Amino acid sequence: MSKENNRLTTSSGAPVGDNQHSITAGSRGPTLIQDVHLLEKLAHFNRERIPERVVHAKGAGAHGYFEVTNDVTKYTKADFLNEVGKKTPMFIRFSTVAGELGSADTVRDPRGFAVKFYTQEGNYDLVGNNTPIFFIRDAIKFPDFIHTQKRHPKTHLKDPNMVWDFWSLSPESLHQVTYLHGDRGLPATLRHMNGYGSHTFKWVNDKGEAFWVKYHFISEQGVKGIDESVADKLAGENPDYHTEDLYNAIEEGNYPAWRLYVQIMPYEDAKTYKWDPFDVTKVWSKEDYPRIEVGRMVLNRNPENYFAEVEQAAFSPGHFVPGIEASPDKMLQGRLFAYSDAHRYRVGANHEQLPINRPINGTNNYQRDGFMRADGNGGGSVNYEPNSVDGPKEDEEAKINPFEVTGQADSVDYDSDDHYTQAGDLYRLMSEEEKDRLIQAVVNHMKPVEKDEIKLRQIKHFYKADPEYGRRVAEGLGLEVPEEQEV
Repeated sequence: MSKENNRLTTSSGAPVGDNQHSITAGSRGPTLIQDVHLLEKLAHFNRERIPERVVHAKGAGAHGYFEVTNDVTKYTKADFLNEVGKKTPMFIRFSTVAGELGSADTVRDPRGFAVKFYTQEGNYDLVGNNTPIFFIRDAIKFPDFIHTQKRHPKTHLKDPNMVWDFWSLSPESLHQVTYLHGDRGLPATLRHMNGYGSHTFKWVNDKGEAFWVKYHFISEQGVKGIDESVADKLAGENPDYHTEDLYNAIEEGNYPAWRLYVQIMPYEDAKTYKWDPFDVTKVWSKEDYPRIEVGRMVLNRNPENYFAEVEQAAFSPGHFVPGIEASPDKMLQGRLFAYSDAHRYRVGANHEQLPINRPINGTNNYQRDGFMRADGNGGGSVNYEPNSVDGPKEDEEAKINPFEVTGQADSVDYDSDDHYTQAGDLYRLMSEEEKDRLIQAVVNHMKPVEKDEIKLRQIKHFYKADPEYGRRVAEGLGLEVPEEQEV
C-alpha cells in the first residue's frame, strides 16, 4: 500500500470512482455485472482465508534477535553460532496444539514454541513445545492422536472418551500426560514458560565430529502457572489473553527474553545410555549431561500484519543449516516431511518466497513455476542440473555427516517399554501442593469418561508410575483400587 499516493485503486491499479455504491440499472434496478470493482471486492473477500493449521492453529508471534553468549564451536560449525556476541534476526510463533484458530489460548494444552533463525546459511527452524517430551514417539501414531484431541465426528464436540481411550492404550504418553496436567500445563502467559526442542538433534563441528544435542530455552521472566479456575474464566471473557499479553508487553518495551542452553551427549554415548536418547517421551538427566549456555533470545518487535507474518509463517523441522542435522528420532523423522507438506497445502508450493519465510541469504536452485510464483522465476537461466553453462552447483562441505545404521528394514518399536520410571520421577519431584493440583486436574479431566474400563486402564498406568499417584486418582474418581495393583 502506497502512502505517497492515497488514491484508492483496484487490484490492477486502476483508480476507484465510487467505493460506497454499486452500479445499478436505475436507482431500483438490478446490479450490473459490469461493476468489476464490486465483483473484485466480493470475490477477494470470499478467498481471504487460507486453511488453518490442523494443529497449532491458534498462535501469536513476534520478531527479535538471538545473541551468542558462549563459545560452542567445538560442538557445531553452524555459522550463526560461531562467535560470541554474534546476533541473528529471528521470528517466533507460540501456539496451542488442539484448538482451532478462534479458540481460547488459556486452555490446558501444550504450547508450540517455533523459532525461525534467519542465518547467513539459510533459515534454521527449531520447531518445539513448552514441554521437553511428547505424548507419542512414532509419527505413524500422530494423525490418530490428534483426532482424539479434536472433535468427535458425530457430535462435533471435544470428547474425553476419545482422549483417555487413546492415552490409556498408549502408555508411552504417561510422562507427557503427567507434565500436561501439572502446573506447567497452564502457563500464566507466553512469556512465563520455557521452550524445548523436545527431540534430539545432531551437531557437527568443523572437524566432522558429531554430538547429540537437546535444546532448552529458559525464560528470564521465570516460569509461572495460572490457577485452572482463572484460566477457565479468562477463556470465556478474553480468549485472546495470551496473545494480548505478549503484544502489549512488547509494545510497552518490556521485551521478553530466554536463555538458550543445550545438553550435549558424546556421539558414542547414545549406544549405551540408560534411556534411548532418540525417544521423545524421555528426558536426559541433567546430572548426566549438564546444561551448557549458548545464547540469549530477545523479542523486541511485534508483527505489522498478523496474517502476513504470523498466519503465513511456515516452520519446518527439516529446515537445517550446516552443522545441525536430524537424529533417528522416529517422531522427528516424520515431522521432517509433514510440516513442509502442510505448508505446501495451506499456503502453496512457493510459500518460502513470502517475506516472513524468505531466507536473508537468498536462494539459488532449479525449482521453477507453481502457483503464485512471486519472483522472476529464474528468468532465462538454466533450469536443470548437471549442466555445462555454469549453473549453481552443490557444495560438498554441506553434505550431511555420515552415520551408521544396523538391523533389518522392519516396523520396529523402541527398545525400552519402561513408560513409568520418568513419569513417576516427575510426580515425586512435585511438592504436595503441586501434587494436589495435578490429581485434581486429572480427576476433573477423567470424570466425564463414560466407561470405567478406560478409567481403570489409565489408573493402572498411574499406579505403575507411583502407587500414591494411582491411588489418589482412583479415590478422586470414586473407583476401587485394582487388586493386582495393591502392594
